[in-house]
Amino acid sequence: MTTRMTSTARGRTATLVTAVGVAAAAALASPAAAQGNPHHDGPANLGPNVTIIDPSMTTAEIEQVMGDLADQQRDAEMTEARHAVLFMPGEYGAGDPLHVEVGYYTEVAGLGEQPGDVDITGTIEVYNRCLADGGTGNCIALVNFWRTLANLHLTVDTGDRGCRTGSNFWAVSQAVSMRRLDVTGQVSLMDYCTAGPQYASGGYIADSRFSGTVINGSQQQWLTRNSEVGNWSNAVWNQVFSGVEFGGLGPDPVPTDAAFPGTPYTVLDETPVSHEKPYLYVDEDGDYRVRVPAAQADTSGVSWDEGDAAGRSISLDDFFVASPEDSVKDINRALARGKHLLLTPGVYDVAQTISVKRANTVVLGLGHATLTAVGGAVPLATSDKPGIIVAGVTIDAGTELSPALLRVGKAGGKGHGNKADADNPITLSDVYFRVGGPHIGKTETALEVNADDVLIDHTWVWRGDHGVEGFTEGVNGDTDRWSTNTGLNGVIVNGDDVTATGLFVEHFQEHNTIWNGERGTVVLYQNELPYDPPTQADWTMPDGTLGWAGYKVADDVTEHRLYGAGVYVFNQNNPAIVTENGFDVPQTPGVQLHHIMTVNLSAGTINHVVNGVGDAVPPATSGSPEYVVDYPTP
Repeated sequence: MTTRMTSTARGRTATLVTAVGVAAAAALASPAAAQGNPHHDGPANLGPNVTIIDPSMTTAEIEQVMGDLADQQRDAEMTEARHAVLFMPGEYGAGDPLHVEVGYYTEVAGLGEQPGDVDITGTIEVYNRCLADGGTGNCIALVNFWRTLANLHLTVDTGDRGCRTGSNFWAVSQAVSMRRLDVTGQVSLMDYCTAGPQYASGGYIADSRFSGTVINGSQQQWLTRNSEVGNWSNAVWNQVFSGVEFGGLGPDPVPTDAAFPGTPYTVLDETPVSHEKPYLYVDEDGDYRVRVPAAQADTSGVSWDEGDAAGRSISLDDFFVASPEDSVKDINRALARGKHLLLTPGVYDVAQTISVKRANTVVLGLGHATLTAVGGAVPLATSDKPGIIVAGVTIDAGTELSPALLRVGKAGGKGHGNKADADNPITLSDVYFRVGGPHIGKTETALEVNADDVLIDHTWVWRGDHGVEGFTEGVNGDTDRWSTNTGLNGVIVNGDDVTATGLFVEHFQEHNTIWNGERGTVVLYQNELPYDPPTQADWTMPDGTLGWAGYKVADDVTEHRLYGAGVYVFNQNNPAIVTENGFDVPQTPGVQLHHIMTVNLSAGTINHVVNGVGDAVPPATSGSPEYVVDYPTP
């Protein structure tokens, strides 16, 4: 399914692309140029995998640079290539629309302080991958992971291109975010112009304005948070809106809870806790800075429509700008001195924990910068001090067992409330986890949250169901995967007052998510149970219960809220395997689940949605969810 490609060279000099052309850009990225910038003191240190686009370039020049990158990254699912393409403030594509694609591990973002500072006319797109018949059949977006689009204004101008005329296609699944966008025109979240089945499965929009129609199409689940949408068209299983203001354009009604599950929309008028992701920008003096918006409570709509929202701006001089060649010792020394951390695009082998201990420290990754555990290390850990932010970072398990991949607060879940601040939460934004895929991976838990007042704002926590680790796909290969790529739990939350907006967790070998803390709130939860248990005995709890629920709230929890959630089953290794409940929660009035469902994807069975309530979803029901509107029933 995937093709291994050679990883790109790593160095220290950003690629600045201007009207002088691609040849000069290549010279800037050369080893000789890199040797001339040995210090971590500015944008010259962003590395060769950052391409900076200048408005003096022609459309043809930009399309050549970004087209070459898209060709390289289109099938690069399991490679070490990581890239960011950053647009300087200015106008692009006016009179000659710009048409570009975004491939794996690629971030495309504007460098303006406001979205409108980078004004693009044209399209920025992701299409289906066609995996059969020489690239013409079995066309899907189910594995279109790991890409980012942010902080720009896009006027959709497609020109005449047949079926794709009129829409900007963004056919993606997990670990993909659209943030801080201002889009004029129509956007489709599926690619309906290729051979079928054209499936797409999951994504995330935040702090964005879409003046036209957003076509949901085949998207199975999606979260749109704190945004403005002219018109939303269609829904599949689990479409969640939180703090979204609708324009009421077009023939489709404004999404509402009222018709659920006939129309599977979950709508919260306001987002309980939000904290927009930090972003890199260039100020009026040409200096690079990082804008850090402030946390908000009970909000709707975009944060930027009336100029700068509350927050702070940090000079890039106050960051340790790291490349994969830097040692963890040097990174930790800089963090201890009060520096923030910017991870340039690349893969970082981490044999010693990167420790973030100071309040209000920002860790920002560009281009899906990836930390890979070495020797069983915990790659990243934070204290429980308020205001710590980790954003834009992917964390991979290594070949030796790690107890966790990211630990927030002290191990063991002790010390609740000592340093937490509800008005300044620790925040994880676009932080992704992977166990297996490009190589064998082993961890006990991917994300362990031990601090109070933490906000998880979009994460995909994935134990890989496919990869290039050397296994043979099919029954024997899946058996090998079960015993070799190991991960017991995706997420364990021990802290109190933890909020998650966009929690995607898949394929772990026991409970995918365990919530032990009080007063937790989750807005959209998506889970697939593991594909690969070899036998029912491998998928049976010690007390004899058939299987582990995909979402578990501890028996002693008294308050918890979950809005819009699904647990899916596809036991392809052994279709006879049974899971008793998709959700397992205490039966108490303070624990409330709103709009939950289970669904079969053609193998295995879930007997009930939650606590024995809801009918079974055996293979005969494939594709037809079983819903519970509210639990417990009001």
